[in-house]
Amino acid sequence: MKHYSAFAIAREALRGHTGWERAWRKASPKKRYDVVIVGAGGHGLATAYYLGKNHGIRNVAILEKGWLGGGNTGRNTTIIRSNYLQDPSAAIYEKARSLYETMSQDLNYNVMYSPRGVMMLAQTEHEVRGYRRTAHANALQGVDTQFISPERVKELCPIIELRGPRYPVLGALWQPRAGTARHDAVAWGYARACSDMGMDIIQKCEVTGVRSENGQVSGVETSQGAIDCGKLCIVVAGHSGHLAEMAGFRLPIESVALQALVSEPIKPCMDVVVMANTVHGYMSQSDKGEMVIGGGADGYNNYTQRGSFHHIEETVRALIETFPMISRLKMLRQWGGIVDMTGDRSPIISKTPLGNCFINCGWGTGGFKAIPGSGWATAEMVARGEPGPLAAEFCMNRFREGRFIDESVAAGVAH
Repeated sequence: MKHYSAFAIAREALRGHTGWERAWRKASPKKRYDVVIVGAGGHGLATAYYLGKNHGIRNVAILEKGWLGGGNTGRNTTIIRSNYLQDPSAAIYEKARSLYETMSQDLNYNVMYSPRGVMMLAQTEHEVRGYRRTAHANALQGVDTQFISPERVKELCPIIELRGPRYPVLGALWQPRAGTARHDAVAWGYARACSDMGMDIIQKCEVTGVRSENGQVSGVETSQGAIDCGKLCIVVAGHSGHLAEMAGFRLPIESVALQALVSEPIKPCMDVVVMANTVHGYMSQSDKGEMVIGGGADGYNNYTQRGSFHHIEETVRALIETFPMISRLKMLRQWGGIVDMTGDRSPIISKTPLGNCFINCGWGTGGFKAIPGSGWATAEMVARGEPGPLAAEFCMNRFREGRFIDESVAAGVAH
């Protein structure tokens, strides 16, 4: 794999950029792999990368029915934070955040990680109490957050309106080392590293069936033929229920669309991420100047990957009260992703009833921020056959046993 550097850019500029290689190999499926990972999004690619880096397992295929990173990895608002209330959540998201900080160096690929800080506005007295509680919990967990005053909010984000007509800003939960990253670059960086380790990334390869013998997975049927495997890992977000059905078990999840939009580009006016959970909207400014805006998931089950009017009406109407200046902007584009939601709004990283078949799903609206931590924990589980410390609490059996990791109640919103 060619090493990317400023020197390499200068060298290629002098010879007409003729020496660049493909970022990853175009592969065809082999007859058998030690591990088959279904889903070439961020979580699937991260799982493959840490299988190779941490555990030395490199006879791996990553199957993708569409194109690499074409699902939720390329359809989100790129927010990275770890200020969750519950201990298992804070642990895995903080692991992810810390891995994001060194990801560009680890992968030799610029993922444009920007620790610009994330603030979650408290706009009711109930939220003030809740965020103060979270700040205390984060202090015990070793996560650097603090509850800040309205004056500090205004100092960090001058375009905000503190005295809203319905929901004034009473403070905010502030995580200074949180931020954003380039979502496509995360997928491309992992893919390049996996390919360099000899793994096969096979696009346009849809899994149509799961084969088993004596209660153990033996392979998958695909649109490019049958593939045998020793272990199978399903990492397909909103389509997890379909793959689980092929493998002979059911999941406690439902799939809904999560929409987002960006405005026309404007001059820099906001260098932090702001989340307003009371009105259910969040916003940041991209490197190109667009205002990146997201809100809540659709209120009905669907597999739609496009925007709709009700999202614009609900989300933008609410945000205009807190950011009056955006009322004058035009929308540039809008899109949707299919997210898989569990009852407690926490993920599933677990063994399944089918032997040597593992699943990573249920990230809901918080999948992008978790990619490296999720991949780290899932790779450990696949390699050893049992969940490690990061994944142990996220097993499927918690729903049968009533051991919920209820971030939906704790945070008031699942982002």
